[in-house]
Amino acid sequence: MSGFIRWWADNKVAANLLMIALIIAGIVAYLRMERELEPYVEFPGAAITVVWRGASPQDVEEQLTVRMEEAVSTVEGIKELSSSSYEGVARVVVVGNEDLDEGKFLQELKRQIDSISTFPSAAEPAQIHVFRNRYELMRIAVSADESVSEQELKRFAEATRREIGLLGYVPSVDLFGVRNAEISIEVSEEALRRYGVSLSEVANAVGGTSVNISAGNVRSDGGNVQLRTRSQADTQAEFENIIVKQMPNGAVVRVSDMAKVIDGFEEVNLLATVNGKRTILVQVMNGPNMNIVKMAKNVRGYYDEAVKHTPPGITMTIWQDSSIDYMSRIRLIGSNFLMGLGLVLITLLLFLRPKIAIWVAVGIGTAFAGGLALLPLMDVSFNMISTFAFLLVIGVIVDDAIIVGEAIHSRTEDGEEGLTAAINGTTMVIKPVIFAVFTTMIFFAPWMMLSGGTSEFTRSISLVVILALTFSLIESLLILPAHLSHLKPASRDSRFARFQDTIANSIVWVARNLYRPLMVAALRQRYLTAAIFVGGMVLSVGLLTNGLVKTIFFPETESDQIAVTVELPEGTPYSRTLEVLAQIQAGEKALEDEINASTNGEGKLIENWYTRSRDNNVLALVKLVPPETRTLTAKETAERLRALIGEVPDAETITVNYKNADTDPPIQYMLNSTDLDALNAAAEDLMLKLRSYDGVYNVVNDVQSATDEIQFDLKPGAESLGITTADVARQVRQGFYGEEVQRLPRDGEDVRVFVRYPRSDRESLDFLNNIRIRTADGRELPLYAVADIRFEKGISQINRRERRRAIVVSAEVAAERITEIRNELDNNFFESFDKAHPQVRRGNIGRAQGEAEFFAEIMTLLLIAIGVAYFLVAVAFKSYAEPILILLAAIPFCFTGAMVGHLVMGFPLSILSYMGIMAAAGVAVNDNLVLIDYVHQLRDRGMDGAQALVEAGTRRFRPILLTSLTTFVGLLPLMLERSIQAQFLIPIGVGLAFGVLFALFVTLFFVPALYGIGADIKRFFAHLITGKHYPAFDAQLDMKALEEIAPVPAE
Repeated sequence: MSGFIRWWADNKVAANLLMIALIIAGIVAYLRMERELEPYVEFPGAAITVVWRGASPQDVEEQLTVRMEEAVSTVEGIKELSSSSYEGVARVVVVGNEDLDEGKFLQELKRQIDSISTFPSAAEPAQIHVFRNRYELMRIAVSADESVSEQELKRFAEATRREIGLLGYVPSVDLFGVRNAEISIEVSEEALRRYGVSLSEVANAVGGTSVNISAGNVRSDGGNVQLRTRSQADTQAEFENIIVKQMPNGAVVRVSDMAKVIDGFEEVNLLATVNGKRTILVQVMNGPNMNIVKMAKNVRGYYDEAVKHTPPGITMTIWQDSSIDYMSRIRLIGSNFLMGLGLVLITLLLFLRPKIAIWVAVGIGTAFAGGLALLPLMDVSFNMISTFAFLLVIGVIVDDAIIVGEAIHSRTEDGEEGLTAAINGTTMVIKPVIFAVFTTMIFFAPWMMLSGGTSEFTRSISLVVILALTFSLIESLLILPAHLSHLKPASRDSRFARFQDTIANSIVWVARNLYRPLMVAALRQRYLTAAIFVGGMVLSVGLLTNGLVKTIFFPETESDQIAVTVELPEGTPYSRTLEVLAQIQAGEKALEDEINASTNGEGKLIENWYTRSRDNNVLALVKLVPPETRTLTAKETAERLRALIGEVPDAETITVNYKNADTDPPIQYMLNSTDLDALNAAAEDLMLKLRSYDGVYNVVNDVQSATDEIQFDLKPGAESLGITTADVARQVRQGFYGEEVQRLPRDGEDVRVFVRYPRSDRESLDFLNNIRIRTADGRELPLYAVADIRFEKGISQINRRERRRAIVVSAEVAAERITEIRNELDNNFFESFDKAHPQVRRGNIGRAQGEAEFFAEIMTLLLIAIGVAYFLVAVAFKSYAEPILILLAAIPFCFTGAMVGHLVMGFPLSILSYMGIMAAAGVAVNDNLVLIDYVHQLRDRGMDGAQALVEAGTRRFRPILLTSLTTFVGLLPLMLERSIQAQFLIPIGVGLAFGVLFALFVTLFFVPALYGIGADIKRFFAHLITGKHYPAFDAQLDMKALEEIAPVPAE
């Protein structure tokens, strides 16, 4: 190995070319990398939807949902199976295992669904929608005043959508807040009786006339001629002209004679506005292979031109642009990165010679460039998470170069020439450097092997760290020695050189006069020393168990948008929905008035306001001004807005979300049973218990309130008239829901054409008395004459989990109490709950289930990683015991430091904190390896174990101190960052920085104490086996013996 190091150290051209190649490759990769706000996540699974218009939820469940569940349940690799049955719609959600071949999985799902032959004839073909993590990147609000019709507004928005979709770097574009186009041919009961026709005859006439059909080809000598009929109606006038009936006198009855044709929209109540004006949002969605910066540039370029040519009455505004958030976050991380790098460089300049410090700093850039060059090959984009990883790893990757540079520097100060010093210094530390890098990689490897929703985040960070460490190792062993091969003893002529020499010598003074006596004392009182450190670790665990340090799975991130959602009971009059909308708008107005009053009209909180009311649902999106220009955080704004909105007594759910991710509630339990009464009773008990806890709010279940329902029972004797229950149901359905006669392609969507009763009749219960049921022989009988009518409470939605009816109970919880309340339920409630409800099965779903699976997976992977690290170090040091010493002193005590750091900084412990702890463990292992390896070198020269520990600690004090110090100061800018956008990233920095800081003392005192205890144990067993007496480990630790140890040269 020394020959390989010699070749590179003596070949500066090769080293420089390698460095330049890495930098160029990194720049090229950076310019070509995808740019995303967050990593693009794909989940193996699909939602299967079948529409059976007008069918009740019970019928949908029996005829559609259960059959789909049975069909897909045979597909291999299914992790979760759930379904919902609504009025006219069945939806089955299939989630697959992480290791699935998605293409084959979806193909098998489709094959199983297509094999179902027992669907009702009126059911539409199944639609399979693949899961994709889609969210809005840009929103353009297309608004209109009262002079613009809904059709004109939608037509303009649709044209805008298509044009934006053709721009480069735009994955897909959707419209939000629109109704589907629909043509309704409305025929009154009076008109049907007047002309002696039924709704079926009108539907058949329209469907049979409005067609385009190919009739084949005529093959003549002159060539082939196609035969076609093209009579499909498309406009209101064309439908009105269709002949429904030929009268005996030769006259014809057209649609216009008996019906009203409405070319409009589906009968859904919808009102969407921005700042009070009717609005459709044109949304640019995310997708794979993104470049959010170029996408936004292209869309803004289009917008700047389009806004100049909008029709009268229509305006366009950019309502959201995530590229602004992306650039601000990248600038934030970039500025923290530069400040951290600057602090590391200053630290190095203070304690090492300028040439060494500068080349070590250049090595950081080289390692980053090398890592960047390979990231695209690993399918990692340039996003907030991967960018942050570079900031995180500054202080970690510099460790190798510090150790190598300091070793070369020490050799130079001991009198060796530049090239010889470079070779010998590098060779001296090559083993601990290589194995320290490998162990750190091993600690990060599990985070890139995880499954689930957080895997892309942890994978991005771990890949950046591993690649940066790889190239930092290459740089420190191959490039840095060449740059330091001409290092000469320092010249102390300049003022800075003398100042730097004073600072550097101060470390030597501290090592000899402060640390050395303390280490001797720690070795003499090694059991007390070990007990102090172990006691500190136990106390740190107490911080966690006693709740002084809170825990949270993933740190919350505030958005610059607040979403208020209100769900009202099914069947709520739309007038009531509009009242709730007005109540929310009044709350928003009151909030703005408060801000104006508190800032004397100079402050601004809300930038834009979007509302959408749809039947029994109200949605309000509040766009806040940037965080640095407002006085309230998003969370504070959301809490105040919720208070100002007040109570909505008839609301089923009210949610106010201020977070970036629209995540599931932290508390979610699934209850299964075949007994609906037992299921409802269990759900009520669980909800009652959840409401009893402080900090728990918005306790709901997913069972919608019962709806009023009219049921028809055929009267005795009706069958003798040739009328069946199916006839009654079909004809009532035709009149009220309508019979779909065809679909027209128009402006990129299918326009449905229905024949039905007029809307005014369909909205009146009294109209039931006017309905006529028509028999096969042409008789018309009143509905009340053939069927009894009764009012019942109906089910609006049926949910199933794992092929059984289920209720999901969920609740929002204050972040710091999530773990506490989950534990309280598990330990003190569910035992009695299960006894009280033996027919009900219970289980975690959602976040709780995902978090439990995550921790089980990561613990398994980390134990494997620790085992691999043990094997690696054991082989390197040819010892079974020393790897335990090196690893045992690293991981638990980095956790201790992290606990203290989270307490001091006021952050809860999260999975990102654990990543920081593992990174700190890598640095601690690095320092431990440096110390123990030097102990081995000294003992190989004949030095006693205790003396070797003292000498090794004194000689390696500077590199051990610098590796910890540079890691800590490199993360200081991040830890002191007050920006809201950086808050969720800070815990990983706290875990690393404080873990490394505590590990510094572990390496300097605890590791030597454990080494001495190990020697005592070895001496004890040797005495038992041989009967001989061996000198105590610290027998030679007296001042006279210490004076005989060669002093550390002044550096």
